[in-house]
Amino acid sequence: MKQQYIIAGIGTEIGKTFISSILTESLEADYWKPIQSGALDFTDTNTVQHLITNSKTVFHPEAYRLNEPLSPHAAAAIDGVDIELSKFELPITDNNLIVELAGGLMVPLNEKSTNIDLIKQLALPVILVSKNYLGSINHTLLSIAILKSNNIDIKGIIFNGESNPSSEEYILNYTQVKLLEKVAQESNITQETVKKYAEHFRKTFCY
Repeated sequence: MKQQYIIAGIGTEIGKTFISSILTESLEADYWKPIQSGALDFTDTNTVQHLITNSKTVFHPEAYRLNEPLSPHAAAAIDGVDIELSKFELPITDNNLIVELAGGLMVPLNEKSTNIDLIKQLALPVILVSKNYLGSINHTLLSIAILKSNNIDIKGIIFNGESNPSSEEYILNYTQVKLLEKVAQESNITQETVKKYAEHFRKTFCY
């Protein structure tokens, strides 16, 4: 059975691309980032390409490549582009698939739609990436609440970075969302780093 997931974060700079790299390597999955805003000379797709070592992964092209490192609706406006939900279609593949969102769940794509609408359209389970910082409990609970209120399937949560056991325990008890994995704070992320976690993740994802 194919394992296909959307990787969402509780905000920006949470480590979605690092976690996506681990999952892509662990599942030998295809990778797709629907929207890339800014950093077109070295995109998140390029980052994942450099961090994985398996030969099975196929990297699918972004639906939108925007020049400015802004929220998609703002970057699209500067580029004179209209982001349309109807343009987003899951890549055709018989392989596992990791889909990495741009930004948090309520990041606007256009004047009417946010990442939540994109998730609902793609209709894949969500893996939520959280990170411990002042305010992260609030951001994590709000993210889970908006997913649940939209009847979106939550595969589970991954905590990335420095551990805060009391915060993590509160989040898990309050939301009853499954803990998938914890990833430590890594100062230098390399192929070996990704490979180390990928081997561990295989036990969680039974692959």
